Amino acid sequence: MGTTAQSREQSPLETGTFAAGCFWGVEAVFRRTPGVRATTVGYAGGTLEHPSYHDVCTGTTGHAEVVQVRFDPAEVPYDELLEVFWRSHDPTTPNRQGPDVGTQYRSAIFFHSPEQEVAAHASKARWQGRVGQPIVTEITPASAVYPAEEDHQRYLEKRGLATCTIPSDE
Repeated sequence: MGTTAQSREQSPLETGTFAAGCFWGVEAVFRRTPGVRATTVGYAGGTLEHPSYHDVCTGTTGHAEVVQVRFDPAEVPYDELLEVFWRSHDPTTPNRQGPDVGTQYRSAIFFHSPEQEVAAHASKARWQGRVGQPIVTEITPASAVYPAEEDHQRYLEKRGLATCTIPSDE
């Protein structure tokens, strides 16, 4: 009996949500990860429904800039996404990544299941053993993710850039 497109089993996609500073660069890192099928940049963890970029930048809404990742767990386990998350930013700086300062740039993992919560805490403990300062990353239940405005989606890709770079004074 031959295999047809309808009969092939596909892994159901899962969702992960991560805050690691400015979402443009974080999204680019996750988009390059094999097994990631889609990304959406947006705002999570705050009190205002449907905030705009301007609202979030005021620092009064409580939102973090996040990347919501849709991934195939048969191709990239959640633990590997956690490794991507830790490597993509400095989890020891509260409310700051590089030149970006504010609560919207905090480090956070928003878990979508009890299994993700356990994995996030275990991963954080492993990384704490690797860094010399306390990790400030929040691990909290996923809340509503409000997609950012269209011009923020795939921002770097639209501009032909692979990463966010900061000009040096050298």
